[in-house]
Amino acid sequence: MIFGMKRQILLRALAFGISASALILTSCSTTQTRISNHPDIFQTLSPRDQALVREGKIREGMSQDAVWLAWGTPDQKATGSARGRPVETWIYDDYTYANAPYPYPYGPYGYGGYFGGGVVFHSHHHHRFAIIGDPFFDPFYYSYIPPRVAYPAKTVSFVNGRVVSIQVLTPPRTY
Repeated sequence: MIFGMKRQILLRALAFGISASALILTSCSTTQTRISNHPDIFQTLSPRDQALVREGKIREGMSQDAVWLAWGTPDQKATGSARGRPVETWIYDDYTYANAPYPYPYGPYGYGGYFGGGVVFHSHHHHRFAIIGDPFFDPFYYSYIPPRVAYPAKTVSFVNGRVVSIQVLTPPRTY
C-alpha cells in the first residue's frame, strides 16, 4: 500500500517535471523554429521575403505574419491612428545591465583598487605605493550581479496589416 502511494507520487512529480521542461523549452522561439513550426505561413511569402525572414530581417510592406516569423512575438503592442487610419505598433524589448559607476570588481584603478578590495600598485610622481583593501567598498551597493533592465529596442508599425515604419532604438546609458 505504501509503495503504491509513493510510486504514484513519484510518477506525478515526474510528469509535472517533464511538462514544465517542455513548456520552458518550447517557449524559447527562434526564427528557424517559427519557420519549421509554421511552414504554411512561410510558403505564402514571396521569395524575397522568405530570404529576409531567414536572416531575421524585415522591410516596409511586409505582412504581420512575415514580421512575426522574423522577429517573433512582440513584448508589447500599441494601437493608435495616423492620418485617420488605425495603426498597430509592435514593441520588442532588449535587456541591458545597470552598473555602478565602476562595476565591481573593476574600479578606476583596475582590478582590486578602490571598489575591489585587493592590492593595487599605483604610481604618483615617480613614487610607487600599494593600496591594500578598499576603504570605500560596500558589498551591498557593488553587487556581483547587476540588475537586468528592459528597454524598447525596436518597433514596427502596421497599417492594414503591412509594415509602414521600422525603428531601431539605441540602448539607454546605464551608468
